[in-house]
Amino acid sequence: MFNYFKGKVIEVIKLLNNRYILILEVNEMGYEIQITSHLACTVPREEENLVQIFTHLQIREDLPYIYGFATSSERDIFRQLIGVTGVGAQLALSLIDSLGLEELVKAIVTENIRSLIKTPGVGQKTAERLVLELKTKLAKWSKISPITLNQSNLLPSPEVLGDLEMTLLALGYESKEIEQAIYRLSQDEKLLKNSHVEEWIKRAIAQLS
Repeated sequence: MFNYFKGKVIEVIKLLNNRYILILEVNEMGYEIQITSHLACTVPREEENLVQIFTHLQIREDLPYIYGFATSSERDIFRQLIGVTGVGAQLALSLIDSLGLEELVKAIVTENIRSLIKTPGVGQKTAERLVLELKTKLAKWSKISPITLNQSNLLPSPEVLGDLEMTLLALGYESKEIEQAIYRLSQDEKLLKNSHVEEWIKRAIAQLS
């Protein structure tokens, strides 16, 4: 199995189905590698630069498909995701693309279903399967990986988060400013241990005022 390729970027092609194909030349051979839209926008295109792409090879219907990632951590999470029932390569790429690596891992470990279903194609049942099958694995993985999930980076419980967001939306606040307020409040380790939504609402309104 390929671990990574290092070569020159020849072209990045956007397909009609919003998929991105990187043509990477390695030792005078051109490889087609499917990548995320984020990597498509950030991969260096200067001819003199050699680009390292971490890869996963998948054989489907006797045809090889290569998926590429900017880091080995992204590739590791991709492999974990496609091991979940009902999650294929395209949905796994979409999850990584939509949420980003740290937010995706955090959402699964903290059982944040609301965050997971923001990704197109991920419904309630799929999000619940992701949590059920990967929560423990990713909690252990995060301790030995470059991704750190310290208490200060976590979110309130899904129940508190749901009630908090609905209350603030009803009060007329916008989703973006609500997310920013919740992120700032989540830096308070003492508050994270508080399961009373009333306290979160009071603190959030103070933040937003």
